[in-house]
Amino acid sequence: MITELIKAETLLVNIGKITLPGRVLLAPMAGVTDSAFRQICLEQGAALTYSEMVSAKGLIYHDRKSAELLQPAPNEQVFAIQLFGSEPDILRQAVPEALKISGAAILDLNMGCPMPKIVNNGEGSALMKRPELAAELVRACVEAAGDFDVPVTVKCRIGWESETVVEFAQAIEEAGAAALCVHGRTRSQMYAGKADWDAIARVRQAVKLPLIANGDVSEPEDAVRILEATGADACMIGRASFGNPWIFARAEAALRGEEIPALPDIHGRMAVARRHIGLAVERKGEKIALLEARHHLAWYTKGLRGAAAFRARISSMSSWAEFERLLDELTRAYGA
Repeated sequence: MITELIKAETLLVNIGKITLPGRVLLAPMAGVTDSAFRQICLEQGAALTYSEMVSAKGLIYHDRKSAELLQPAPNEQVFAIQLFGSEPDILRQAVPEALKISGAAILDLNMGCPMPKIVNNGEGSALMKRPELAAELVRACVEAAGDFDVPVTVKCRIGWESETVVEFAQAIEEAGAAALCVHGRTRSQMYAGKADWDAIARVRQAVKLPLIANGDVSEPEDAVRILEATGADACMIGRASFGNPWIFARAEAALRGEEIPALPDIHGRMAVARRHIGLAVERKGEKIALLEARHHLAWYTKGLRGAAAFRARISSMSSWAEFERLLDELTRAYGA
């Protein structure tokens, strides 16, 4: 049963001077959370969206793609960007550049990415092994973001191979972080196994800064469970949003103790897919957007029996018109 503390509509989440309109956030995810997807998730109730992670070093070397990733969507009035790096001097240079390009209201540091190409450079979740350096990076970013009055936050895991997150969180807080998001898995787990919500609860007991819980929020009711289990102020949803942007409004309803809206039928699902990919086409062009649409269509059609044949056809498509025809066929095939 939902507790009154979780249900309270007056319970606000503040990150620095920013007050969020809700408690369910979209996680930053490389190759997924581009401006088109973020726009869709905001329209469907996400309280905050984050850019894909951006290389601090790429920014100061004027990499065009890094700068493009920092462009906000039209409806991102409060936009969070995420940088990754492991050198304080590089971040000091990159932060002002990133904030000028993006106009972001929140700057997040990635200390949780488990991918080999990131951790092998001492970045992402490799920083869990070096809390002193992690704290130094936070201090560098807080200093660099000071003229912009932008809070600096951190996203991390519960440890590298074992749980070390409490001491890590304390170092981050002391360094001046305005909020912390904890994914309840170690780096060695990658994305397998069960997220350890108890570990996140131990962080809640150890620090006072706003805490965001991440991991295994797959259904609307999980948002209630993770906040009750951890005492966190908000939760973050990653993979469960793939092809399912409706989870944000549905999770917010669960947190308010309201009836959870039903999932859309095939007509509603394909209408959002059409809008999503259409926005990507406008911003990236047909070639790139349709290449990326392959995995998005797989997610939007997940659970539809026989949809694999439709998904296979997208690999040979070269135009938006062909993609629209496929969506029309899907709607007819599965519509009542």
